[in-house]
Amino acid sequence: MIGGWLAVLALALAAFALAAFLLRLPREGLSLFGAVLVFGLAGYAWQGSPGLASAPKSEAPAIANQGEAMVEGRAALFDRTAPPPDYLLTSDAFARRGRFADAAGLLRKGLEDNPRDLESWLALGMALVGHADGFVTPAAVQAFGRARAIDPAHPGADYFLGFAYLQSGEVRAARNVWASLIERSPPDAPWRDGLEAEVARLDDMIARAPMLQGQ
Repeated sequence: MIGGWLAVLALALAAFALAAFLLRLPREGLSLFGAVLVFGLAGYAWQGSPGLASAPKSEAPAIANQGEAMVEGRAALFDRTAPPPDYLLTSDAFARRGRFADAAGLLRKGLEDNPRDLESWLALGMALVGHADGFVTPAAVQAFGRARAIDPAHPGADYFLGFAYLQSGEVRAARNVWASLIERSPPDAPWRDGLEAEVARLDDMIARAPMLQGQ
């Protein structure tokens, strides 16, 4: 079930990142776009069955699509002025094929020589979540934390960590991570309006679901 959620949420993340950073939607458009994404995910949670495969052979393509969305969503958060390091490109190739353990192994080796590379820490956190079938492991939390420490103003670490918590069913944890990001963001941050709409919808979801209030 978690694997299906990872694919759905990674695609949503890639779509939001594309709108925010490539298509350059205005702030009002981002707010609406983010709200639409969360509304769609909420509807899918109530009516869909992301854990059920439509056919026995559908798992491999789904994992590949999931890895592709994760890589593209992360890359969209960066305005590249120089090509990424070779190890990141190679790890991305593994991640695109759903080989998250191999991707994480390469990233760990690369980070030994590049411990200040924010994008590589984000990629490692995402690869570890993918390898754990969508669960947020202590190692993934540490990787996202290292990314946040390198540049606290960059939204990537908490943005991806929030999605990771949401996909693992930890709705309140996701809400708290995104709310913390909003509190630290400047008033004109391009991601602020969209995240505020998502946090509001998660608050409404928590209020309507008693089982989420004890998380």
